[in-house]
Amino acid sequence: MVECGGCHAKIFIPGDLKPFESIPCTRCGHPVFMPLRLRQFELRSIIASGGMGTVYRAFDLMLHRDVAVKMLKKELADDQEVLASFYREARAAASLNHTNIIHTYTFDEFEGQPYLAMELAAHDSLDKWIERDGRLPELAVLDIGIKVASALDTALKHNLMHRDIKPANILFNEDREPKLVDFGLARGAAKEDAEYESTIWATPYYVAPEKIRREREDFLSDMYSLAGTLYHAITGRVPFDAPTVEELIAAHVNEPLVPPSAVVPEITPPTSEAIEQAMAKQPRDRFRSYDEFRMALEAARSQVLVKQLHVAEPEPEPPPPEPSEAEPGKTGWWRR
Repeated sequence: MVECGGCHAKIFIPGDLKPFESIPCTRCGHPVFMPLRLRQFELRSIIASGGMGTVYRAFDLMLHRDVAVKMLKKELADDQEVLASFYREARAAASLNHTNIIHTYTFDEFEGQPYLAMELAAHDSLDKWIERDGRLPELAVLDIGIKVASALDTALKHNLMHRDIKPANILFNEDREPKLVDFGLARGAAKEDAEYESTIWATPYYVAPEKIRREREDFLSDMYSLAGTLYHAITGRVPFDAPTVEELIAAHVNEPLVPPSAVVPEITPPTSEAIEQAMAKQPRDRFRSYDEFRMALEAARSQVLVKQLHVAEPEPEPPPPEPSEAEPGKTGWWRR
């Protein structure tokens, strides 16, 4: 009997399953497998599976803590491009120490399969939150934006750009702290590290216009993608949409952005304006630094908090009437 990582039900599975072989949960369909030992890690359940590999919830038997283990698929272990991306992700994340960047613990391989052990952040992702709730409260979006902008600023100080900011790459731990993950496309931010690429590596819904125009990208491209992610979270819809990928990426270059407050009137002007500026078509029209972007988001957050405070405050009671001269024969206060 094992616990399903999806619905957490206890289910029976065949005892003759091969290592890492999984079957669908009989209740929810989430893949389940027989727990196994991998070095000092005990793999206990599957968090997610994708084209490149599987992420497991595991327990570090040496340090007695929960971790996530990301294991590359065996059939991809000889793909040099995939391996380079996996190594890049491990080294980039390991070089950064920030509360809102997922921490890397170790990188190793097991029977020819590379794996990465890292901090566990399995309490939802931003894309699932959007999918479940439609759109997020303004204050929550501003908090996420402030923290992820700070994380990207730290990466920039270490000469790194993330290059794939999107809701799926922002996870949350049990304290609801956002964690930036997946540095597989990361590269140096200095001018000498920039080079022409024939392929646009980005998610079309959040890609910066300069990448589409094949211009040199820098940290402002990540800023655009973060703002596009915040736009999606706060409005419940992506900044641009189209029937085809070609039309979608063309919209980033040519179509004016509908302000967030025009989509959801309740969004306060400072929040809407900060997201709009960070999504300017030309990089020179965006904020000049992550500090500026973060300060704009913090100022907007202050206004939202003040507004909420005023709404929560009860209406003041009217003052008592002025004492007046009592009529003759009645008790009361006399005014002189």
